[in-house]
Amino acid sequence: MQRSIITSLVSKCGAPMVNRAMRRPAAAPATCVDVFINHRGIDTKRTVASLLYDRLARFRIRSFLDNKNMKPGDKLFEKIDGAIAKCKVGVAVFSPRYCESYFCLHELALFVESKKKVIPIFCDVKPSELRVVDNGTVPVHEIDRFNSALEEAKYTVGLAFNSQEGNWSDVVTNAADIVIESLIEIEGEKQMAKRITGM
Repeated sequence: MQRSIITSLVSKCGAPMVNRAMRRPAAAPATCVDVFINHRGIDTKRTVASLLYDRLARFRIRSFLDNKNMKPGDKLFEKIDGAIAKCKVGVAVFSPRYCESYFCLHELALFVESKKKVIPIFCDVKPSELRVVDNGTVPVHEIDRFNSALEEAKYTVGLAFNSQEGNWSDVVTNAADIVIESLIEIEGEKQMAKRITGM
């Protein structure tokens, strides 16, 4: 049985982390995040997006999820664009209605344009099924921008998940491990181990 990256980091530190890691970190400002979780709320907010946010929070990974980090009065584009600009990794949770959302596609395009590492999760949708919905309300230059971002995401290795057959815990654990591996590449193993264990 393969050990998760989190388990490996904890065992290297030799410190008991159960109580420390289970405490939630203090809320970080929305623009000071490690991971931005891009998703279509109607499809995945109460499932994979929130579960991943909570799992990462347990290990002191600062994540941005709109309903967790935004409050009344926040300016949508200012808050979202700022968080994406400063995040280290993007997680794009693709779902059947993802491409109907201007915000989802705008966020994905920002990931690609700012050359962020994007971890795709294809939830109940195949990469080949992802297409920009041109309903006449999106300017042509935005459609080209969104199509370009989608094409890049389609050809990025990701996690595939079928909610009718799969286990939510497995996909969330796998996604969290991949996020942490990506952050280790960016920050280094010692820094991540320190953060996860709080030592």
